[in-house]
Amino acid sequence: MGSAWSLAALGYRPSHAAGLEELRSHQPEVPLLPARVVAQLGEQVRLAGVRSALGGPSGRLRHLATALGLPVVGDWVAVTESSGAEPAVIHQVLPRTSLLVRRAAGRRGDAQAVAANVDLFFIVTSANRDANPRRIERYLAAVWDSGARPIVVVNKTDQCEPGQLARLLGALEACAPGVPVLPVSAFTGDGLARLAEHTRPHADVSTVAFIGMSGVGKSSLVNALLGDDAQRVLPIDEDARGRHATTRRELFVLPSGALVIDTPGMRELGLVDDDGGLAAGFAEIEALARRCRFADCRHQGEPGCAVAAAIDAGEVEASRLAALHKLEREVQVAKARSDRSVAARSKQRAKALNVAYRARRKVDPKLQG
Repeated sequence: MGSAWSLAALGYRPSHAAGLEELRSHQPEVPLLPARVVAQLGEQVRLAGVRSALGGPSGRLRHLATALGLPVVGDWVAVTESSGAEPAVIHQVLPRTSLLVRRAAGRRGDAQAVAANVDLFFIVTSANRDANPRRIERYLAAVWDSGARPIVVVNKTDQCEPGQLARLLGALEACAPGVPVLPVSAFTGDGLARLAEHTRPHADVSTVAFIGMSGVGKSSLVNALLGDDAQRVLPIDEDARGRHATTRRELFVLPSGALVIDTPGMRELGLVDDDGGLAAGFAEIEALARRCRFADCRHQGEPGCAVAAAIDAGEVEASRLAALHKLEREVQVAKARSDRSVAARSKQRAKALNVAYRARRKVDPKLQG
């Protein structure tokens, strides 16, 4: 399966090739090959573009890389293949064009990679569920921060009254300035043609991904786009109706030639950093902030605040500013928590090295004295 797909068909770009050549220049004796990660299977991943179907990080990569430096679905990696049926060895993750990150569940809340090298994320919500604009703002900030572009997709429009749907679309458009909001129904097919247009590969888009909460119909949309004659990088577990429920992140090839990543539903998408995602997600507030009297205006009662003036004039919803402040605080807390976690792990590592050194010193005469 793996080598049947050409590198170009799998989205291999000059930046990935340059990263591989850089590695080869430092390790000319190692026969490094490029491969794309198309599924995560515990500690191993499934690969495409090489003979080996499976791969796993080398001991060095596992030891030196941070959690975000390990392979995730969508990644391009540099591998070496064995002569037998052993999994390929992944030596390095090649430079990424984008990386969607979220805060992992649990008290530590470490950063967790969701998908890499995605050009366009479809943020899916459902018309018959709680399509919360605040939740969409959170997803938008994360996608903008990843380096990809977002599109909001409202699925299951067949289960929503026209008036209610119009109000919902208006609310979502207000919280997603400049971002397309597509009403669709995977059940009736309404809107699917327009959705498919955005998946057609071109210079800026070769890989797309669907993200959202459980139950919003992401997999139904992917199935509708795949069609019965789609070529698949991975087999789909199907029931009698030919549908699948996503339990892991997987990459497929659409009939158009575009690559699509389907992801399991996420109960929450906690932010861990801000590299311009909030500014892009709240672009109208960012533009107004440039007109504030003070460059460091927090829009919390300072004199000459252009954002406050726009809210008073009804040009900006107060809820938008409140949402921005909430997400900014969340990022600050996440950064502080991450700093403490990194410091604790560094301390543990130093302690372990010290213990190992003392143990070796007892048996090595050269270290005694």
